[in-house]
Amino acid sequence: MANTATIEIDGQKHEFPLVKGTENEIAIDITSLRAVTGGYITLDSGYKNTGSCESAVTFLDGEKGILRYRGYTIEELAEKADFLEVAYLLIFGDLPKKEQLDKFHEDIKRNSLVDEDIHKILDAFPKAAHPMGVLSSLTSALTAFNPGSVDVTSEQDMYNSVVRILGKFPVLVAWTMRKKSGLPLDYGDKSLGYVENILKMMFKVPNEEYTQNPILVNALDKLLILHADHEQNCSTSTVRITGSSHAGLFASLSAGISALWGPLHGGANQAVLEMLEAIKEDGGDTKKYMAKAKDKNDPFRLMGFGHRVYKNFDPRARIIKKAADEVLGDLGVEDPILDIAKGLEKEALEDQYFVDRKLYPNVDFYSGIIYRAMGIPTEMFTVMFALGRLPGWIAQWREMRLRKEPIGRPRQLYIGETERSFEPISER
Repeated sequence: MANTATIEIDGQKHEFPLVKGTENEIAIDITSLRAVTGGYITLDSGYKNTGSCESAVTFLDGEKGILRYRGYTIEELAEKADFLEVAYLLIFGDLPKKEQLDKFHEDIKRNSLVDEDIHKILDAFPKAAHPMGVLSSLTSALTAFNPGSVDVTSEQDMYNSVVRILGKFPVLVAWTMRKKSGLPLDYGDKSLGYVENILKMMFKVPNEEYTQNPILVNALDKLLILHADHEQNCSTSTVRITGSSHAGLFASLSAGISALWGPLHGGANQAVLEMLEAIKEDGGDTKKYMAKAKDKNDPFRLMGFGHRVYKNFDPRARIIKKAADEVLGDLGVEDPILDIAKGLEKEALEDQYFVDRKLYPNVDFYSGIIYRAMGIPTEMFTVMFALGRLPGWIAQWREMRLRKEPIGRPRQLYIGETERSFEPISER
């Protein structure tokens, strides 16, 4: 293989080095492009063909349906690890030993108390406020209560920041949901595991004893693992580019939450449920809507099927489908929305049109079904996505800072007006 790529402009040839990743991916390093060509840039709307960084966190091959965190397959991690193990792996690079994991959990619990003034900020939001807006604001507010900057070169300083946000973030998530539901805020139970505590904080009713359901604990644990990182997606890139200005961890995470909020990114599982609601309101005929999805002239779009990155299948969907079946079977929920979802799933897996185009149900489809069955409000789905993505964002932020990456500053191709003279308002 050649070591360089050649670009010819106006008869002048310019060579640029080829860089090879550990999974044999090849990149053309165009760092010097503007300098050696006299100002030429590349144009890549949406950065679909642009590597914004070198990263050792997550490997994704959409064509082959491969997702690995730090070299471990998502299938093996979902089967054998719990969410805190995966969080530690993503952030610090290796799976923890038992004593490391126990200390990690204890330190997270020790840092789980949220300043009472955060409670006052939450009180100021109307119940109608979207949970993602509330979560982003509360995460950003943490900066005011933890004003010290993180010395990323200090292992202890970085570790303290990690356990602080991993301790407080689930509290903010639970408070956001309880605010929406009109329930009093819960501060958690230090005797419980990380995921068990999240469920209790979210669902405990004041006049009832809360009982853990191991099937729900297992399903949520898997969902959080499956969402923990996904390479340089929109929100992760936002966290990295915000952090590249040396903005603090909490501020960078808040920016990532805002990016995740969009319906083309983290809002996809909410969009699935909204689609199912619309089908129900129209009579619930799944065959009618599958036909609409196949009609190129029909504006209807089938949400939760296929994936912009995975061209074959979403490996996460295979894992979470089993958990979805277990949750629905255990809870015995009678819900026409879930019946419509199961009908769409069955038709898509059997319809040759969808099979040929590999338009299989993706992780957003199944996660929405699970959250609905668990009793989580639709507007909270993206908040749950953010809860899972938290360790990935932290890992990417930490890596970017340790690598001393320069401040993000994309270029543009200007297509506006050329220079013109100012006209007095009386002459316009």
